[in-house]
Amino acid sequence: MAAAFVPTGWPDGVHPPGSPGFEQTAVNWLLDVVPPDYRLHGVLVRHPVALATLARHHLDACVEGARQGYRSARAELGKDLPPSGLAAVLAAYQAEGRRLVATAQAVDLVGRALRGERFVPQFGGSHDSRRAAPATDRPAPATDRPAPATDRPAPATDRGGAR
Repeated sequence: MAAAFVPTGWPDGVHPPGSPGFEQTAVNWLLDVVPPDYRLHGVLVRHPVALATLARHHLDACVEGARQGYRSARAELGKDLPPSGLAAVLAAYQAEGRRLVATAQAVDLVGRALRGERFVPQFGGSHDSRRAAPATDRPAPATDRPAPATDRPAPATDRGGAR
């Protein structure tokens, strides 16, 4: 039997999908990324897909909280902290934001595996293009926006202005 493939971002300590102990290591890891009180709800341990769903919602909220905190830090803390303190707070938000996003991506992978999705290596290190867009009430990003000004080629004609 060939070893199961796990994609980039797969959490350490979680066995590959389909291997012995996968579900138990997935549950243990998911319980470590949610608030401790989630352990009080036996239904989440009995139904790992439900735990993965709650963990995904929890991490999505944490990511949004970190982003909002970063955006508002100057206004909320600018008068109360020296510039070096504010810079340190912003750096903490950035580091925590990166960690939370990586954890949210790992939760997504584990949840997909718990639902039976099989991962296959992508040639050339390409991203898993089979991933369905998450259900959300936010509109899909617009794809018909013009490119940013810095990506546009220079005009082909001289406008007659002095340089």
